[in-house]
Amino acid sequence: MNHHTATHTQATRRPLTTTLTALTLTAALAGCVPGSSNEDNAQGETPSTVTVVVHDSFQMSEEQQADFEKTSGYDLTIVTNGDGGALVNSLILTKDAPIADAVFGVDNTFASRGISEEVFAPYTSEVASQTSRDLALPGDDTLTAIDFGDVCLNVDPTWFENHSLDVPATLDDLADPAYRNLTVVTNPATSSPGLSFLFATIGKYGEDGYLDYWTQLKDNGLKIVDGWEDAYYVDFTATGDGDRPIALSYASSPAFTVTDDGSATTTSALLDTCFRQVEYAGVLHGAANPEGAQAFIDYLLSEDYQTTIPDAMYMYPVADTVELPDAWAQFAPVPTTPISLDPDTIARMRDTWIKDWSAQIIG
Repeated sequence: MNHHTATHTQATRRPLTTTLTALTLTAALAGCVPGSSNEDNAQGETPSTVTVVVHDSFQMSEEQQADFEKTSGYDLTIVTNGDGGALVNSLILTKDAPIADAVFGVDNTFASRGISEEVFAPYTSEVASQTSRDLALPGDDTLTAIDFGDVCLNVDPTWFENHSLDVPATLDDLADPAYRNLTVVTNPATSSPGLSFLFATIGKYGEDGYLDYWTQLKDNGLKIVDGWEDAYYVDFTATGDGDRPIALSYASSPAFTVTDDGSATTTSALLDTCFRQVEYAGVLHGAANPEGAQAFIDYLLSEDYQTTIPDAMYMYPVADTVELPDAWAQFAPVPTTPISLDPDTIARMRDTWIKDWSAQIIG
């Protein structure tokens, strides 16, 4: 979940209360990662440790870490480093002296930046599922898809029923005066979900039309906040004390607003408004322990790890054999036609789009 220029932390994403050996990037950059593979390599020894840098939402239990260490023979050190955007920026800045052997948490909105800077080394896992292969970036042989999720507008159906107003269905509906002052989203310049929603509007209305659409939303009373938590837990009527029954969140979010008896959910996602995020893992170019990095990526693709992804990281697993939790199966179906953008276009235009959006919509 990633992520990003931003401070994204999915509803879904829990604080790092578990168990993994988490060190700060500052420590890593200072060469203070104990037992790091780089350190081993400098001593001319076979690396006994694999070091992995991840975004803040990564989760791995003590049992999973022990299992990986037992089956691979490597000690595992996890280094956390902010959201997905900060993660890629750090990898670029340190590409001549990699801070780890592998990375997890690079998403499709930032992946091309790291690829163009040759941060990642080629690796194709033999255990990757067909879904993982289908989600590979076109023409890339370095990054492996580990999970995916969809940023979508969520609604509070009870609010609409109480106000005798039809639930909106499309992006166009949000600009209708009937939905004035009802929507809250996050700032694309400060929030990864916000950035995904900006991409959704560009995918829908094109580079020549998205700013006109945003202007219509602004004129229709759109509220823009800095972070996902503010939109979802403060302004959203279904989960906060706010007055906005339409809020930017995830397709999976309704699985976390299930009623006590498990028979229904109090929210729903508008599946025609979604932009898909894919999270990748990769071996870092120049890694001291590339074999350990490859083993870690294979472990992330294992059924044991993939099964825990929905509850731990609130993303959909890529393993085709893993069944989703019951609440996900009932209330968080995978959107079938998410809006997409060409990754190369994102890489080329991301900063320009954010700058243009900020100038016209924020001012």
